[in-house]
Amino acid sequence: MKHSFAILLACLLLLTYSCKTANTGDNVVENRVDKLLLQMTLDEKIGQMSQLEPGMFDTEENLTKAIREGRCGSLLNCWGVEKVNELQRIAIKESRLGIPLIIGRDVIHGYRTVFPIPLGMAASWDPEIVRMAFRIAATEASSQGIKWTFAPMIDITWDPRWGRIAEGCGEDPYMA
Repeated sequence: MKHSFAILLACLLLLTYSCKTANTGDNVVENRVDKLLLQMTLDEKIGQMSQLEPGMFDTEENLTKAIREGRCGSLLNCWGVEKVNELQRIAIKESRLGIPLIIGRDVIHGYRTVFPIPLGMAASWDPEIVRMAFRIAATEASSQGIKWTFAPMIDITWDPRWGRIAEGCGEDPYMA
């Protein structure tokens, strides 16, 4: 949970920075973000930095209640267009501030179509085929309401004892 919190916080900061640098002088996004931050309670701010799994809630009712109360800003491992659309509708129409959810999932080596693990794809030394594989995975995930994937991972790994080494491209920075 600590890692999810840190990742979400970093993404929120990056998103805020991106909004500020992407403005063309009208500051619409920046103003909206600032206005929302001023209106948010501490619990709602913590909720926006919380990435939760639907299974953490005993019932669908508890999940929707958390969304309505602003205690959930992101869901991990939640998919299916109908389900995602319904949860987004609740977040936008039934929560106090109407902030949409971020839906994420590990899509390390494909979503519906399974590709080799990233370490294996890197060993092909064929960036174009790797790009195509991740594009297919992104398209498939997006079709199920997943708009944020934790892939490709570009960590440089030198220690084979690390349990997630297969999710990266290995130890060569050029390959990554």
